[in-house]
Amino acid sequence: MRITNMLHFTENHRFCICRDFSLSGLDYRLLGSLYQPMVGAFAVSVYLTLYQQLSGDRVGYSELEQQRKLFLTLELDPGERGRSVFIEQTSKLEAVGLLQTSRRYLTSNEDYIYEYQLSRPLPPAEFFQNQHLLLLLRDKVGKYMLLSLKDEFIAEQPIELGESQAENLSVPFYDLFQLNTQIIDYELEQAFYQTASGRAEAASGPDVMTKGYGYADIIRRFPRQSINRQHVEGLKFRPDQLAAINMIAKKYRLTLLETCRLLDEDDVFTEEGMLQDEVLSYRANLYYRQSKKREEQMVRQLGGQAEKETAPQDQASAEKPVEMAYYLEVPALFQGQCDIHQYNIILRNEPYTLVLERFFPQGTVPDGVLDIFQKIDLNYKLNEEVINVLIHYIHVDRRSWAKSSIEAVASDMLGKQVSTYEQAVEYIREMRRYKQEAAAKAALRSSGGKGRGGKTGKPKIPIITDKPQSVKRLTEAEIEAMRRKALKLDGKL
Repeated sequence: MRITNMLHFTENHRFCICRDFSLSGLDYRLLGSLYQPMVGAFAVSVYLTLYQQLSGDRVGYSELEQQRKLFLTLELDPGERGRSVFIEQTSKLEAVGLLQTSRRYLTSNEDYIYEYQLSRPLPPAEFFQNQHLLLLLRDKVGKYMLLSLKDEFIAEQPIELGESQAENLSVPFYDLFQLNTQIIDYELEQAFYQTASGRAEAASGPDVMTKGYGYADIIRRFPRQSINRQHVEGLKFRPDQLAAINMIAKKYRLTLLETCRLLDEDDVFTEEGMLQDEVLSYRANLYYRQSKKREEQMVRQLGGQAEKETAPQDQASAEKPVEMAYYLEVPALFQGQCDIHQYNIILRNEPYTLVLERFFPQGTVPDGVLDIFQKIDLNYKLNEEVINVLIHYIHVDRRSWAKSSIEAVASDMLGKQVSTYEQAVEYIREMRRYKQEAAAKAALRSSGGKGRGGKTGKPKIPIITDKPQSVKRLTEAEIEAMRRKALKLDGKL
C-alpha cells in the first residue's frame, strides 16, 4: 500500500472489503502452509480479518465502517505506529497477490474511502508454476521442504492413465438443453441492472478503465480445457501483449468475463502463441456493436434510460502527458465540468469510442458515425489520439457528422501523415488559419472598387491618344487615271 501522507490513512477513515469467492478447506491449508511462511502469521491474520468482514456464505461488498474496527480487532495502536504496521502487512499481502487496495475520494465530504479487494489463494498447480512465489517460498523454507510441500498438495497421475489416450465422453450443453433465444426478458435484465449485485456482475474483476486486468485475473477465470490455455499462460512473460489486451478491453468496454471469452475463440493466437491484435480488436468491435444494439432495444422496450455522465472525468493515472503548447480549448459542451488540462489528458489517452459517447447526448452515438470511425480505426489505422483530435475538430468547427465530411478530413490527415497528438493539433490549427485567411481575402475582394462612402464609381474607359498619320493628297492626273481604270473594270469603257 503506497501511502505518502499518514493523515490520509487513519482509523477514522471508512473502508469496505470486496470478494467474489469463499474460502474452502484447501484454501485455509494453502494459507497456513504456503503463504504464511512467505508473508508471516500476522499478515495472514490481517487477510482473515478482512475476509470475515463479510459472511462466508456471501460474496460482494461489505458495509462501510471505520478502520478503527480493524485496528481494535488486530490489537494495533490507532496512532502512527499502528498505521505503519498495518500498511506493512497489507503490502505483503498485495505483493503475493492476495489483496488489492484502492482509494476513492468523495467530493461531498472531502474524504477518502479505502477498498480492500481480496483474491483467492492460487490453486496448488498454479502456485508451483509461479516462479516468483516458488523462489520466495524456497528462500523461506528451503529446497527440500518445498519439494515436500509440493508432494503434499499435488497427487501424481497414475502410470496407467499416462500410458493411454483419453476420449472425451462429456455431453455439450446444447446437446441436452435448448434455450429460447428469440425472446429477451427485458424486465429481468432491467432488474439486474438496478440491483447492486447486477452492477457488480457487470463490472466483475478490476476496473479496466484505470489499471486494467492483470495476468492473475485473466488466468483465474480462463477455461482449463481450452486449446488457448497454454497461450494465455504465456501472457505472464509477454507484458506487451497483456497491455494490448487491456487497451482493446478499455476501448470496447469489455468486462473480464467477456475478455476471457474472446481470448478463447479461434485464430486469436497464432500457433506460436502470439496474440493477433487485429483479430481480437475486430471481434471485440463486433461484440461492442451487438451489445450497443441490444441496449438500444431494451431502452425502447422500457421507454427510458438511466442518465449517463457525459462530462469528461479526471484520470489520475493518465499514461501520456500533454504539453501546454498543444492544449486544445474546452468546448462549450463541457464548460464547468472539467478544466483544460483534464480535457486534453482525456483526448490524449482515452479510446475514441468513449470520447464519442461524451459528445453525444446520453452517449447514444448513431450507427453511421460508429461505422465510419470503425473504418478509420481498423482500416485506415489512424492512431487513437489522432481520432480524438478529429472528433474535437468536427465538433468545435461545426462540421457535418456525415460520412463524407468525416472521411474527407481523415483522408487529408492520412495524406499528410498525421500520426501523433501534437501533429493533429498543428493540423487543425493550420486548417483554422487557412479558413481565416480565405475569409479575409473574400472580404477584401468584396470591398474592392468602392469609393468614399462605399459607393461604386464609374468604370475607367481607356482612351486612345495616338494621332493618325497625315493623308497624302492625289494630283488631278492620278485621280483621272483611277476613274478611267474603274470604268474599264465595269465594262463601260
